[in-house]
Formats: sequence, C-alpha cells, structure tokens
Amino acid sequence: MAAVRSRRAGPLFVAPFLILFLLLFLAPLGYAAYLSLFQQRLVGGTVFVGLDNYVTALKDPLLLHGVGRVALFFLLQVPLMLLLALAFALALDSGLLRLARVIRLGIFVPYAVPSVVAALMWGYLYGPDFGPFAQLSRKLDLPAPDFLSGGWMLGSLSNIVTWEFVGYNMIILYAALRTIPPDLYEAAAMDGAGAWRIARSIKLPALCPALLLTLLFSVIGSFQLFNEPKLLMAIAPDVVSSSYTANLYAYSLAFTGDQLNYAATVSFLLGLVIVVASYAVLLTANRRRSA
Repeated sequence: MAAVRSRRAGPLFVAPFLILFLLLFLAPLGYAAYLSLFQQRLVGGTVFVGLDNYVTALKDPLLLHGVGRVALFFLLQVPLMLLLALAFALALDSGLLRLARVIRLGIFVPYAVPSVVAALMWGYLYGPDFGPFAQLSRKLDLPAPDFLSGGWMLGSLSNIVTWEFVGYNMIILYAALRTIPPDLYEAAAMDGAGAWRIARSIKLPALCPALLLTLLFSVIGSFQLFNEPKLLMAIAPDVVSSSYTANLYAYSLAFTGDQLNYAATVSFLLGLVIVVASYAVLLTANRRRSA
C-alpha cells in the first residue's frame, strides 16, 4: 500500500511544473510555430504559405547581418567576461584577499542591477555631449571618444554586458571551487606545489564543468541580446537600427512593422541558431575531454 502511495506521489509533485511548462512554454511555442506558417496579405487576409516565410528569412540580409553581428559580439565579449570571472573566482578562493566577502559582493552587485538601468547608466557615461568621458577629454583639450559610433558600438555593448554578468559567472565558478576537497590542496602542498601549480593542476581541471555551463549560458544570452541595443538605439539611432540584432529585429517586425507571422518565423530561426551553437559548444567540449 505504501509503495502504491509513493508511486502516486511522484506524478503529483511533478504535475505543477509540467502544467506551467505546458502553459508558459510549449503552448506559446506551438502557437508561434502555427503563426509562422501563415502570411497576412492585403488581398485575401491570412493565407497559409507553408515554409515560404522560412525561405524568405534565410535570404533576408537584415536577419543575416543581425545574426553575424551577434556572433561577432559573442567572440568579443564572452572570452573577456569568462576570463575576468575566472580570475576573480580564483582570487577569492585563494584566501589571500582581505575583505573577501565585501569584494565578492561588490563584483556581484552589477548583476542585481536591471539591464535597462545598466544600459541607461552606461549610455549616459558614453554620451558625447554630457558624459564624463567627453567632459574630461574637453578639459584636457583632447578629442572626445565616440563610444557610440559604428566602430565602437559592439565594444561598448560588450563592456555593458561584461559589467553586468561577470559577477554572475564568478559566483558559479567560485561555488564550483568551494566543492573541491581540501585534502587535494594539502596533498599538493606536501608535494611542494605552490599556489600557481595548484590552480593550474587542480582548480582549473575541476572547473571545466562549471566553465562549460557558463559558456552555454553565454551562448544563449548573446544571441538573445536585446535590452542594451534597444535602449542605445534612442541615443545612437544612426548606428543601432531596428535590425541591429536578430532578437531586436524580431521585436521590431512584430510590434513596429505589424508582421507577426514573419516575426514568429525569425524567432524560430533564432532559436534554431541558439540550439545549433549550444550543441556545437557541447560537442567540442566532449571531444576535448575524450581526446
């Protein structure tokens, strides 16, 4: 009797998650897939077009440029962010820093700042007229740096996202470091290994799963880049267009261009790109482990 009750209890505990997953994820996803198969026309209304929207999207230069721009952003921003997060995590785990808790909190605090607020703050700092960098340059009789120009924009966006998420990734890596048994450090120290050798031979190999996790999160987050370019578009409209990133392009199609069907198609293709990129990262990591 007790075994029967335990078998019934399992599905009951899982049911709330499954219901929410169905209502908040699978149902909207299915509806978006349904919308992507239709097209709104002036004559004839809503017409079933099958995969025509997908064929059009694959040839859309605005979408292709947006995806390529985000891929370049990923290559610029993610390595720097993860290196900084790794350096901070190793420094905190070393036990050599004073006020380690205060430093850890200070690094993590930017993640608690909403991305909208962070983008507005950095947009002010980047401002060519009233920003502090521009004012300091004028006082020194130097040309003001144009952080919002076409050549600087990706770097400026990378700086904002790095400032926001270094602390988040640092916490993940630091938590992984705290799970390493202290006996390994003691044994290495008895064999004459110094702090650098311990970090290289013990800590870094143990951090591989956590680094892979942060890399996957970064892949997903990079290709979903939206808030930062959306807000900077108001400051630099000549540089950040409505198709600057693929996610921003899908938003503009749906809520500005009133092209819900094509926006659903672009969103589906963007999701496919994220899945393929994430799988490529996992496949590469698994091959390196087995090599």
